[in-house]
Amino acid sequence: MKTHAGAATCPRCRMLMIRRIEQTGASIAGTAREFAVSPVTVRKWLCRYREVGPAGLTDRSSRPLRSPARKMQPGPILNEAVMEIVHSPPTSLGINRTSWRLGDIKDVLAARGLMAGDRSIRSAIRDSGLRWKKARVSLTSHDPEYRRKVDVIKSTLASLSDKEAFFSIDELGPVAVKMRGGRALQRASVTRSVPQWQRSRGSFILTAALDLARNQVTFFYSERKNADEIIRLIDRLRDSYARYRTLYVSWDAAPWHRAQRLMQYLESINSQASRGAGPAVTIRELPTGAQFLNVIESVFSGLARAILHNSNTRASMRLEAL
Repeated sequence: MKTHAGAATCPRCRMLMIRRIEQTGASIAGTAREFAVSPVTVRKWLCRYREVGPAGLTDRSSRPLRSPARKMQPGPILNEAVMEIVHSPPTSLGINRTSWRLGDIKDVLAARGLMAGDRSIRSAIRDSGLRWKKARVSLTSHDPEYRRKVDVIKSTLASLSDKEAFFSIDELGPVAVKMRGGRALQRASVTRSVPQWQRSRGSFILTAALDLARNQVTFFYSERKNADEIIRLIDRLRDSYARYRTLYVSWDAAPWHRAQRLMQYLESINSQASRGAGPAVTIRELPTGAQFLNVIESVFSGLARAILHNSNTRASMRLEAL
């Protein structure tokens, strides 16, 4: 066996130390001074010599006889152990969770006598093609005619002519006029606060229509949400698009969008349109519970982020009157 790189003596020197003590009766301390080593070193080799003879003067392996804390390295064995764990629900292994965490996998492996580091476990998961990913919320509707209504809207948009326009219609509000929170650039030492309870300085409702082909918004402020305000909006659209043949309107299933008064009004203007008095108005109804398909909602979201968030607008005379 080779001598350890850090060994203070070689087997021949050790034999000389043993002979000095055994044959001449020299002391351990004196022998240590003579060979420039510590008494502990001399005593160690003397004990080994007396136990097993000259064979005890060779260096032993520094490898431990057992290594209970030795960690597994990435490979087929670790991969198989990790996959067996992650393909079982955590509750089946006594963990009160619905999804696995890295620490949980590590604890289960340790309980089975398999020690592995975080990096090795991540490597096993990566090799299997798995990733920790957040579930995506699927936007759905309970309307039994969902697919038919969506297909009608898509078909109308795809075949829209120059004399036709398609509008997404909705209302924003009532929006209270008060101090509002939001994300903003601030110094680390400053934290902006907004009172939880505030006295509103008024409110407003924004009734609007988005021209999907031209990305233009027609809007006005309303005092309430009802069929009269929708009729007012349609009248404004018919005036602005007087040279058009057909105006398609799409809105959600709010009660005032289906009011009998509104339906009678549409029937009346469409009768006039058949005689050449302005454009006809055709409804392309959105599926029930599918507000996410109403494109003007994205305009309202952008308006909220750009104007309402972080605002502290003083009420105008108009808003105070509402």
